[in-house]
Amino acid sequence: MNLPVIELLLPLALAFIMFSLGLTLVVNDFRRVLARPKAMLIGLVGQMLLVPALAYVVVLVWGLAPEMAVGMMILAACPGGVSSGLLTYLARGDTALSISLTAVTSIAAVITVPFIVDFALQQFMHTGMSGDFPLLKMVRGVFLLTTVPVVLGMSVKAWRPALAARFERAAGRLATILFVLIVLATFFSQRQVLIDNLGSIGPAAMLLNLLVIAAGFAMAVAAGLRQRDQIAIATECGLQNAALGIFIASSVLQSPAMTVPSVVYALLMNVGALGIVILMRGIASNANSKCVNPASR
Repeated sequence: MNLPVIELLLPLALAFIMFSLGLTLVVNDFRRVLARPKAMLIGLVGQMLLVPALAYVVVLVWGLAPEMAVGMMILAACPGGVSSGLLTYLARGDTALSISLTAVTSIAAVITVPFIVDFALQQFMHTGMSGDFPLLKMVRGVFLLTTVPVVLGMSVKAWRPALAARFERAAGRLATILFVLIVLATFFSQRQVLIDNLGSIGPAAMLLNLLVIAAGFAMAVAAGLRQRDQIAIATECGLQNAALGIFIASSVLQSPAMTVPSVVYALLMNVGALGIVILMRGIASNANSKCVNPASR
């Protein structure tokens, strides 16, 4: 699949992925989160501030090439991945908190993503809004491909709940398939750039994933949040909407090389997430066995 085809299909696929997220949400989800603002605030700080800050540190320490550095910051600027809710559920975390964080950061992305990407371009490429940076195109693209589909999905859920219920599971599966196809297609089209940079970007992406997961846990623990919230926040920090990162790099900034960090991270981030699932389910199993064993003696 060549790059023009990817640029044509990627926006449609990304919009559908965000629409499928909207199908899982109702207004009460946000009301429940507002009833527990502390967990939401910690999650938003982790996703919107901590992840980009740690990405910036990793980029500087690792000494990535300018295009790779900007690509990593694009990824870090993106909201939580749509699969974070499922993985949070599997890890015995608070799924409602995870989904709400994904939704809020996806809507806020219309403001946060251009700001962080412009900062990265100025820092590493010495250009920005004062140069040829297509700020309005990025704002419009992020708004149309994240905020609008989420709101449309929520509208269908509110006005046609039976239809949304029938379509929700199939939409979720299709969204996952589309995400995998986006990553694989971009991987194939940029395979030479990936091969040339995998030695540097691979370890840097893995380090970033482990750092943001650990930092998300640490923030939640320090705030005194319950374990289910800790899991949701750590998972949300570790999983990024790499499809949006690929879209911004390839379609908005017209830089296929900048898609590399998003592609590599998309392949690696699930390793950290599955690690959380295995660890948390193991802890839960041990706790259950300790509760059962004394009674059986």
